[in-house]
Amino acid sequence: GPTRKMPLTASAMDFFQLFVPDNVLKNMVVQTNMYAKKYQERFGSDDAWIDVTLTEMKAFLGYMISTSIHHCESVLSIWSSGFYSNKSIALIMTQSRFEKILKYFHIVAFRSSQTTHGLYKIQPFLDSLQNGFDSAFRPSQAQVLHEPLIDEDPVFIATCTERELRKRKKRKFSLWVRQCSSTGFICQIYVHLKEGSGADGLDALKNKPQLHSMVAKSLCQNASGKNYIIFTGPSITSLNLFEEFEKQGIYCCGLLSARKSDCTGLPPSMLNNPETPPSRGQYRIRMKGNMSLICWYNKGHFRFLTNAYSPVQQGVIIKRKSGEIPCPLAVEAFAAHLSYICKYDDKYSKYFISHKPNKTWQQVFWFAISIAINNAYILYKMSEAYHVTRYSRAQFGERLVKELLGLEDTSPSH
Repeated sequence: GPTRKMPLTASAMDFFQLFVPDNVLKNMVVQTNMYAKKYQERFGSDDAWIDVTLTEMKAFLGYMISTSIHHCESVLSIWSSGFYSNKSIALIMTQSRFEKILKYFHIVAFRSSQTTHGLYKIQPFLDSLQNGFDSAFRPSQAQVLHEPLIDEDPVFIATCTERELRKRKKRKFSLWVRQCSSTGFICQIYVHLKEGSGADGLDALKNKPQLHSMVAKSLCQNASGKNYIIFTGPSITSLNLFEEFEKQGIYCCGLLSARKSDCTGLPPSMLNNPETPPSRGQYRIRMKGNMSLICWYNKGHFRFLTNAYSPVQQGVIIKRKSGEIPCPLAVEAFAAHLSYICKYDDKYSKYFISHKPNKTWQQVFWFAISIAINNAYILYKMSEAYHVTRYSRAQFGERLVKELLGLEDTSPSH
């Protein structure tokens, strides 16, 4: 849970600034003004530009965050006369001023000579965000490594024409997270860039288990020696990775797939299906030290690799129609924790910022901001302030937008 006690009067802004404090926003102001100056020196002066202020930067973020609540196609819809117009917040800043800030917005204005990383324009922000996640929250023992749902709301996509969908550029990165499975708090973010057609490009990521192993190691670099139990999907699950994690005091439970997983070192007899299917709930086990390979049958063969649970401990999977189906405890735990993450995705993925810029670093930035707001709401729900105001996720987002725009006192008692 949270590492610090927030006051009863803590506002949405207070929780958001645990991860995006004023010093980070001030840096955005400085870098944006530096980039605007550099841009105009190169391409000619812009008489309409005036250096942005901290108040304007907060309002700029507020407008962008508002698209996560109302799911408008373009943030500029706020100033339109259409369905997504919002007169109550449109008066804070003119559309032309907003577009100027959007044009010059930067987090790192200049590239240093030593920089080779593709995310150099956003890396300082990601590092700061990670520090905020680490210092504000202590995760539970059980955590999940996965790719969260970060695409647009499916209802919103359904309203797009085929031509509009074709115009949308495919993302040039893959976003992975380590997530506390009992609260949904995202503890760590890892961004993998598609940097050309090399061996570590995103196209290769789907086919090369060693790259998924690299993603898992990056996400768990701060987890050593804490006895965490990490749940993984088929693309990450492998015997070599789990044995390496065990040496670091990290235990694992992963779903295994003969097609998607690295099956090196696993007995082929357990990976092949028997000719006559067993009855539901039956399972086979092979062990090597603390590692267990479980093949469990339930309308199909499901294989699990784990060193976190004893294979002889019994559990049950409860189905509405079938009732209780016996299974090893590892299978029950895996199903329970993964179903929680599915619920998190259903609840929170629709609150990702709808603005879709062309630049990859900006796409990553808005996704990271969206994750920070979801994390802020999770901390708010675990605080005493929630028992005073009880905002839903949408109300929390609306409150944050108004506070960033300076439309409301930051105290929720007003």
